[in-house]
Amino acid sequence: MDSLFKYFASSNHLLAALVIIGITLVISFVYALLISIKLRSTKSFFISLVLLSVVTSAIIAVMTIFLTGETSNAMRIVTIAVALGLVRFRSTNGRAEEMVLLFASVAIGLLSGLGYVVVSAIVAIFVAIIYILLAHLKIFEGKRFRGDKLLKITIPESLEYSEVFDDTFKRYLSDYELIEVKTTDLGSLFKLSYKINLKNKFGEKELIDELRTKNGNLEISILPYTGDERNI
Repeated sequence: MDSLFKYFASSNHLLAALVIIGITLVISFVYALLISIKLRSTKSFFISLVLLSVVTSAIIAVMTIFLTGETSNAMRIVTIAVALGLVRFRSTNGRAEEMVLLFASVAIGLLSGLGYVVVSAIVAIFVAIIYILLAHLKIFEGKRFRGDKLLKITIPESLEYSEVFDDTFKRYLSDYELIEVKTTDLGSLFKLSYKINLKNKFGEKELIDELRTKNGNLEISILPYTGDERNI
């Protein structure tokens, strides 16, 4: 399968680049839309999926037109390296699947920028369909997390958190595990995240009320535990 650039005369390579960028926009939009059917993400992530492919495609297409062979190849390598670095940076506090989907978006843009828009479209649809099918499989979910909650507690930096909540936890929880500790507000506060299982599902308010007396009435939240809270 030939690159789209070969179907244009040398004088029309700029037109080819514009056509490629337009096609990439359509491909990446469809890809992001299909992914969003199952992935519970933000509008910001949807926009990122679309624009990342388009920007990558535009850079590669312009380099293909205006740079010589050796320079173009070197710049492509640099561009891909930078793009992958941005993907990892964006996904530092995100889920593993987001990092993979962003990486796929870079690949889609790269293929389109080289002129292989048909291959790019096939890869986009293939990745989206595979993701949707895998996300619908009822494996590694459900029973393991059924009844588990995510407890987030904000505490002042002066509070020793290692044992201060143990007596409360033993009274209200059948099981608990500290899964994350991070600082906030310039280090003056700590945010603790626990995976918990309540002895009594109606005991949330009593648990929160007692924890508030120990953390100085700072923020406390209880959320469903999905298994995605650990950073990758």
